Amino acid sequence: MKTKFLALSPLAAGILIWSAGSVVQAQATDFLNQDTLTGDWGGARAQLKNDGVTLSGEYVSETAGVLHGGESYGTRYAQQVKVGATFDLNKMFDAEHAGTLQVTINDRRGRSTSSDLVGNRLPVQEDVGGEYTRLSEFSYANWLLTPKLTYKVGLMAMGNDFGGMPILGNFVNAGFDAHPLSLSGSSGWGNYPTAHFGGELRYDFNESWALHTAIFNVNPQTNSAPSKAFKPFSSGTTGAIIPVELIYSYHGFLPGQYKFGYYHDTSKVARIGDSQSKSSGRSGGYVLADQTVWQSQALKSQNLHVFGQWTTTDAATAPFRHWYAAGLILNGPFESRPKDSIAIGYGKASYNRKSRDVDIANMRAAGNYAGADAAENLSMAEQLVELSYNVQATPWLSVRPSLQYDKDPGAFSSKVITDAWVAAVQVKIEL
Repeated sequence: MKTKFLALSPLAAGILIWSAGSVVQAQATDFLNQDTLTGDWGGARAQLKNDGVTLSGEYVSETAGVLHGGESYGTRYAQQVKVGATFDLNKMFDAEHAGTLQVTINDRRGRSTSSDLVGNRLPVQEDVGGEYTRLSEFSYANWLLTPKLTYKVGLMAMGNDFGGMPILGNFVNAGFDAHPLSLSGSSGWGNYPTAHFGGELRYDFNESWALHTAIFNVNPQTNSAPSKAFKPFSSGTTGAIIPVELIYSYHGFLPGQYKFGYYHDTSKVARIGDSQSKSSGRSGGYVLADQTVWQSQALKSQNLHVFGQWTTTDAATAPFRHWYAAGLILNGPFESRPKDSIAIGYGKASYNRKSRDVDIANMRAAGNYAGADAAENLSMAEQLVELSYNVQATPWLSVRPSLQYDKDPGAFSSKVITDAWVAAVQVKIEL
């Protein structure tokens, strides 16, 4: 199968061409030190922000190839371009309580190394999926009664605000990046760039404790259908998902953050192994932790974080039963590279025993006795180790090489697949 190494959508091509034109006009010194690739547009960007309109854009590419193992050798390229605007209505209308409007459009293109070459469940590239342009957020946010009580309503990806921690953006594999995949893999939970209509409510008790909850509609048809990309009220809703998250933030010399979450999806789905019986809903829980364990006295940007994750899902309906992860992130590893970072993580994704039994029964029914016998002795979990180094080349450009080892990549497909070594590189440009 031939691979398109670079496949730009019209949106991505237009943005990059426009960016290149702006770069030509920029002075070399400013170009290397400015916050974004396209700079301040001769002061127009800063003026817009001062007037209440903040424009943003980002290009991310992830190229990954199989070094050993998996189902076949090769390399795949994937990319994501997103553009957005935040409208501070307080500034725009000279008001004190007008709120904020957020609009984001996302475009993804490319091929998946996991789907095409490895055959595993935890995607090697985080930005793979849904090869089309879509509206990813159209939301309004404000406070209610007191600034401590905030709300947001509209079209948005719930994974942007629930079940994640920013520090996990130090990885390339989607198993680590941002939020545990067991949440979206076992319920109606929605992660970026897929958005669903909903509303959020958050109360900050003090600087340390906050309670965050929401309700989002669950519509599986909007997750992958290009025709639904700009139709938030499309038919196909199966229920609603309600997350509740308790957040503890420690602000001492060694800061940390801990999240304790629970969700319930009211969608009635078939029970695993019994298609005639439907559940009354799907529930799950999670604990996420990010703790600074060392801080340099000489260099503020130099510190060491440890993170941990644990999730549990509905045993009757969820193929993705549990997720466990832990790792370390060292920021500012060298005095000469204060903005760089090194990350290493270990993750374990557990397949539901009931799902494996169904796979084996289907193989036997199809006459694939050898495959069924092999699946009987196959591990019930896919395990992942990733080591990455982020080079912050300029304020707007980062390059992140990554080495990943995937053990038992066929656990979720009940297939015998050789353990895989994968090399990847992520390039991120703030436009």
